[in-house]
Amino acid sequence: MSIAAHIKQSLELPSTVVRMYLEDLTDADLLVRPHPAMNHIAWQLGHLISSEHSHVEHVSPGAMPALPSGFAARHTKMTAASDDASDFLTKVEYLATWQQQRTGSLTVLDGLTDEQLAEPAPEAIEYMGSTVGAVFAGEAVHWMMHAGQWAVIRRALGKPPLF
Repeated sequence: MSIAAHIKQSLELPSTVVRMYLEDLTDADLLVRPHPAMNHIAWQLGHLISSEHSHVEHVSPGAMPALPSGFAARHTKMTAASDDASDFLTKVEYLATWQQQRTGSLTVLDGLTDEQLAEPAPEAIEYMGSTVGAVFAGEAVHWMMHAGQWAVIRRALGKPPLF
């Protein structure tokens, strides 16, 4: 199995978990915080999508689909404290943007050889891992880490456990 195929497979579980956790949540539910000092799902979704876009752009400049106008600016550390629904997108908009960006990520990944995936990660995103492949694989961990917080929100909302 190629490195790219392995990474694509590692992205499947977090993608499934994210879809399942969000499936029965409303737009209002996306603004519930797991703890007053933690970020709500709407901000986290924007952060995750923006981060994935940025990480892949570092690896392959110009290869990712453009984010919607102002998207990244709406999901910075400075906007994390907002609970104003008008500062964020709807669940449908987040899911569509995520799908577009993930398709872009997978397209870039499909175009890289094992040798390219084993090359050093760009210095600016070495925190994701030491190689280009580790940057892509790190997306699975990043999404799953945030989705773990959503399980708490789901329970607070009276939703059943899914796993």
